[in-house]
Amino acid sequence: MGKIKVGIIGTGSISANHIEAYRSNPNVELYAFCDINEKRLKEMAEKYQIERTFTDMNEMLKLKEIDAVSVCTWNSAHAPCTIAALNAGKHVLCEKPMATSAKEAMEMKEAADKNGKLLMIGFVRRFGNDCAILKDFIGENYFGDIYYTKATYLRRNGCPGGWFGEKARSAGGPLIDLGVHVIDLVRYLLDKPQPVSIYGATFHKIGNRNELKDKKDYVASSSTENDIFDVEDLASAMIRFDNGAVLQVEASFSLNIKKNEGKIELFGSKGGAKLDPELEMFTEINGYMADVNLVAPTALSFDGLFANEINHFVSCITDGIPCISPAQDGVDIMRILDAIYESARTGHEVVL
Repeated sequence: MGKIKVGIIGTGSISANHIEAYRSNPNVELYAFCDINEKRLKEMAEKYQIERTFTDMNEMLKLKEIDAVSVCTWNSAHAPCTIAALNAGKHVLCEKPMATSAKEAMEMKEAADKNGKLLMIGFVRRFGNDCAILKDFIGENYFGDIYYTKATYLRRNGCPGGWFGEKARSAGGPLIDLGVHVIDLVRYLLDKPQPVSIYGATFHKIGNRNELKDKKDYVASSSTENDIFDVEDLASAMIRFDNGAVLQVEASFSLNIKKNEGKIELFGSKGGAKLDPELEMFTEINGYMADVNLVAPTALSFDGLFANEINHFVSCITDGIPCISPAQDGVDIMRILDAIYESARTGHEVVL
């Protein structure tokens, strides 16, 4: 087949990563943009020289020549936009989190199955060089039985503003925005075990720190001076999987810590590993405890990260290769997020 034509639904901050990656792929023609924010839509269309622009996604989806779309909207629009695109016969790459609930996620998967189209979820950390290296070592049983894991994604002053802090549009705070990355990465590295029980806690103690003069760690394109903030600022959870492994996760927008943290740790019967962001490994050699550092670069490189993801999505469409980030994985993660929030609400463990 010739070049596939791609449309973008939602031209906010994250869309730029998709757009640049599509532009770099020789098998893609970036064809149309859609956003309800006319000012942002015009700016992005002019920047990337896109002539076909829409404020109504249904009008864009009427273009039969469009083969695929990226859904880069706020979370509450993921399901309706994705389902509409699938029903219009388009392949879809939907940004994480897949939806605002497992129920919505299942409806999205059912639409993909019904229409025979690919629905890929944007778990971009699966496409990092650090993930590939760890997968290689795990595949060779270097760590033995990985029975305990930790994942943290903590920001000191990192609520992006805009829709990120408004529950009606985001469905949650740092857990669903940041924690989803590291929960999925750990689960993917462990060969996707199923959760069996979850205990979670969420807090709203500091808020979004709008009163501070300090610069935010990250600012959304939709941020204003009057943003709503009614989500958690810190979430913590313990997830037990059906293979016996346990994951402890923490995620924050606002937390009184010295510096931001983004790391995962794996503890196995033969060795352990930490990504922080460099990869370090710990084991025993010749009767001595030893730290192992690779000569090759092992820290996550964001250069090319989205390109790897987009190139995989395109290859799944053009060459029929198996998708490594399918809809079912998004459903599984939404079940975990739902359970954490439910446990936090009730104060009790949720058994799945």
